[in-house]
Amino acid sequence: MFNFFFIIGVIGIIISGIFIGAWTNGQQQRANYHSETKEHRGFRTKISMYSGLIGVISLGISAIIYFF
Repeated sequence: MFNFFFIIGVIGIIISGIFIGAWTNGQQQRANYHSETKEHRGFRTKISMYSGLIGVISLGISAIIYFF
């Protein structure tokens, strides 16, 4: 059960980072900002927040399982 929640948590954090643009440099971030619409930015932010929240909760559950 620990492995399941840990893998889901890591995948959630990775998806969140990809959608929010955490692993891009400054030039790419500026290009993305100026080439997308406000609705698209809102969609990406919403997906990244949900997947990040799922990732953090899953990692928390896996930590609880591991230590107890």
